[in-house]
Amino acid sequence: MATPEEIRRRVEEADTARSARRAAAAQQVGELAGRRAAIVEQLAEVERELGEVVADAQDVIDVDELAAFTDLKPSDLTGWLAAHKPSRGKRKKAATTTGAPGDTRSLSAPRTPAPEQRSNSREGSPAAGTDKPEPLVAHAS
Repeated sequence: MATPEEIRRRVEEADTARSARRAAAAQQVGELAGRRAAIVEQLAEVERELGEVVADAQDVIDVDELAAFTDLKPSDLTGWLAAHKPSRGKRKKAATTTGAPGDTRSLSAPRTPAPEQRSNSREGSPAAGTDKPEPLVAHAS
């Protein structure tokens, strides 16, 4: 029968080999995950660029024609185009008047609504005879 010291030494030897394999596996997984993250980031950047190029070229070539020329699937091109977010610099935030609380009309359309219209200022104006909602963006002069 083995002595307590011999048992301890055998366990330590087995644990040392196991610990080395565990450390190697964890290190390799960590390195591969880092490489994967970098590749995913690169792919996302390429897809953003593709979306920009397809969006910028829409005035001269449509998705189906572009797909025919490039042997790409129209669904891929459409996906990149849909993922493309246009720059937000062209939109202007609507300015509000200092009128009644909740009144969000733009400054470019100054009107004083009748009291019965003030509560539903987002709905169409009965005086104008429209059923369309009033736009909430400033109009260029």
